[in-house]
Amino acid sequence: MILYCNTGGPSSRTRVEHVVSSLLGGDGLARCPHQIRWGLDFEGRDPITVLHELLASEGFADAEALRETVSAVGKRLICRPDKAPPLVVSSAPAMDVLSQAMMLGLCTATLYNPSRPVLWTQASLTRRLELFDPEGFYS
Repeated sequence: MILYCNTGGPSSRTRVEHVVSSLLGGDGLARCPHQIRWGLDFEGRDPITVLHELLASEGFADAEALRETVSAVGKRLICRPDKAPPLVVSSAPAMDVLSQAMMLGLCTATLYNPSRPVLWTQASLTRRLELFDPEGFYS
């Protein structure tokens, strides 16, 4: 990709930069390998109501009880919005939906943190996220 940059002066100061890597993903020196995508489509239904119904049908007391059954990613990851098609809740297996919901409940808009409590809100459950491992960038 070629990026044209103007440093604010006359056109004689315009320069061309060749971008050879990306901060998220990519194979440059500063790598953040892609880990996983999460997203749920509730098809207009209230996410919290749907998930509480699924929890009850699968025999879980609350969202925190999922931690004992679902294997969560064990380290912090960087999140960014994603446009990939989400998992359609009405046609997916209940445990797949609950697993993704638990993971989304451990995310903010920019960070997945497995040590935080599982928080289910409209915002957290309707996000579509792509997650990256920052280890290659910060090491």
